[in-house]
Amino acid sequence: MGAALLAAFKILMEKNAAGLGRLAEEFVAQRLCEMGCEVLARNYHSRFGEIDIIARRDGLLLLVEVKARKGGSLVSPFEAVTPGKQRKILLTAGQYLAENPGPLQPRFDVAAVYMQAGRAVKMEYLENAFTA
Repeated sequence: MGAALLAAFKILMEKNAAGLGRLAEEFVAQRLCEMGCEVLARNYHSRFGEIDIIARRDGLLLLVEVKARKGGSLVSPFEAVTPGKQRKILLTAGQYLAENPGPLQPRFDVAAVYMQAGRAVKMEYLENAFTA
């Protein structure tokens, strides 16, 4: 009984985290559009990983990792983009660029979204968060 309850709790927490991530990604996509960006892809997958949002603006190809945190979190969303995560994003970006060649200059950005009561309340956006 205890193990089953723990497993059910874990599934519920994973679903809540996935839902939180989707809300944060939607929030960032809307903000990017408001900033004059054209969103080209969402949740682009490769065998290496995923890029949350791919957009373009002013000759740049923005490859955006979105991280959401609830208020009071002990870890900054930016800290969650570890060197290992960066490597996966870089490899995935390589595949995207091979499939979609063009003149745009790639830039790797990170958007940190702060959530409260199930909604996004604040975004911090770090351009050139890391390089290839």
